[in-house]
Amino acid sequence: MGQEAAKHPQGHLIRQSPPFDADHIPDDPWMKDKVVIITGGASGFGLGMFRRWAAAQAVVVMADINVARGDRLVRDVKKDTANPNLHFIHCDVTDWKSQVSLFREAAKLSPHGGIDTVVANAGIAEGKRTFEEPNDIDLADPPPPDMSILDVNLKGVVYTSYLALWYLPRNPGSFPADPNCVPAQVARDRHLILMGSLASLLPIPGSALYGTSKHAVAGLYRNLRASSFMQGIRVNLICPYFVETPLLTAPVRALLAGGVLCKEEDVVEAATRFAANPGVVGRAVSVGPKLKVKQDVKGEWHLVEGEDPGAEQRAIWEIYLHDLEDADVFQRRCLAIINRVTELRGWAGWAQDMVTALVYGFGSLWR
Repeated sequence: MGQEAAKHPQGHLIRQSPPFDADHIPDDPWMKDKVVIITGGASGFGLGMFRRWAAAQAVVVMADINVARGDRLVRDVKKDTANPNLHFIHCDVTDWKSQVSLFREAAKLSPHGGIDTVVANAGIAEGKRTFEEPNDIDLADPPPPDMSILDVNLKGVVYTSYLALWYLPRNPGSFPADPNCVPAQVARDRHLILMGSLASLLPIPGSALYGTSKHAVAGLYRNLRASSFMQGIRVNLICPYFVETPLLTAPVRALLAGGVLCKEEDVVEAATRFAANPGVVGRAVSVGPKLKVKQDVKGEWHLVEGEDPGAEQRAIWEIYLHDLEDADVFQRRCLAIINRVTELRGWAGWAQDMVTALVYGFGSLWR
């Protein structure tokens, strides 16, 4: 770890773990008795995580707006897994009080009174009226754009994350996240998983607000990653490619016709590699179609066609791998310039700024 710290000073400062090991096999049994909240858990990725972690005998709380489907799924999965510690709680992620009730009820349902992992998964896709095609603006009272996608994908995620930042450090028996920990010796966790998208990384024409919301989720991750260590919380991000889920609209399906899609099981695999390993801290992955690839001597990956003993199947790729190092260089250069300007201004500059501050301060008293 000493060598890693020397190479990645910023990562070491915020207690980020070493680069993600794509070949690591998750230890599903570690999830046993861990208390997990999954928003948007009644379909898609959320349901896949719910099923897998239920099978590992975790205490899983499915939160969703669809009561009938959620209740039925919890009953079915309880029978399939013989796990009695599965629960459904109705939650509208856009409603603050609804999310507060979710977390309070989950803590009550927890055998130890705390929450180990929160997955901010609930999300919706762009509606029929896209942001790029304004309508009826010539009316006397033009309607505003449909903001529901920002309400769910951004405001909902912010609410979930905000509550997680309060509950996770208060998880009884938990300790601050540590990239050097021995998982077998970690009984409780403090873990937040944010669900981004390919749209967190790239523009998707015709999906401006969806892309805006998912870019914001990536921004939330990058900021929390740099500060959550102070509360001992580990924050990780998953950005899936296009997947066969209810979010995949007809126009997008037509656009992708003839191509390859990501599989839900690979997204669940990525989430489990995060959730079942408390030593993974502050990492982000993109999940795409599983492809046969091979790495050359320069570290570049290439698609392999046909048989090749050196090739491997891979769907999970680390992203934002070097952004902390790049930010460190950028900050050092900017600070060097700013410090030089301060030196050139000297005491005269300091005195001038102090006089300005005092004048402003006294002036504000009389406003």
